[in-house]
Amino acid sequence: MTALEEMLRDMGAVLVAYSGGVDSAFLAAVAQRVLGARALAVTAHSPSIPVSERTAAAELARKIGIRHRVVESNELSLPEYVRNEADRCYHCKNELFGLLQRVAKEEGLACIVDGNNVDDRGDYRPGSAAAREKGVRSPLQECGFTKADIRTASRKLGLPTADKPASACLASRIPYGTAITESALGAIERAEEALKLLGFAQVRVRAHGEIARVELATMEIPRACGERTRVAIVEQLRACGFRYVTLDLQGYRTGSMNEALDAGKQPPGFTAKK
Repeated sequence: MTALEEMLRDMGAVLVAYSGGVDSAFLAAVAQRVLGARALAVTAHSPSIPVSERTAAAELARKIGIRHRVVESNELSLPEYVRNEADRCYHCKNELFGLLQRVAKEEGLACIVDGNNVDDRGDYRPGSAAAREKGVRSPLQECGFTKADIRTASRKLGLPTADKPASACLASRIPYGTAITESALGAIERAEEALKLLGFAQVRVRAHGEIARVELATMEIPRACGERTRVAIVEQLRACGFRYVTLDLQGYRTGSMNEALDAGKQPPGFTAKK
């Protein structure tokens, strides 16, 4: 923690790219402790971010005490993003960090920081290239924080995100090569909210056209197969617009859509998650 605090103090004033997830919430809390009013958390609103996540992020920022701003992100206006090729995340982050640069300039903040950690080096993340190009730093990664470290430190700070399930933008549920649309993002958001209301904590609904491929934590799979719960899942997801509902027996794992990338045609910078 000391090294992180010293790094942020040396930066002088920071804008935190803040989603309200485990990593960015911890970074925002430490930045607030070290820098006070010289720290600003900025959240991007877009159709790819669930409304529940946006609301929770704003509430947590108030509890942390950090200054908080919201900007509207327009990635759906970018043809490169909508095409949803393997570099989709690059175009999304390039748009986001461009917005954050403008806010940082308005606020007179010297540095933009994000919540990437050491574990993020193990998956294909083209958004990291956009961060480097825009001069965005990753203090948690630079200081050697893993996701487990962040959760442990978050508990010590009393952050409610310490045990929060991992989250990612809704576009990550759509296979590469399938166009991103606002209606598809909305269907996925409604389906995942429905599963959470049924009591499932770690949820992904991967949308393969009319097919919903549901990923749950492996320990939750047996409950999903119980007759009443199984019927409820099918009913709820069909109501969201899916014709077929499947349960992925491998369970939840980050970046599962990256598994479909042809090993012989990997995009530049791709590293399979180990």
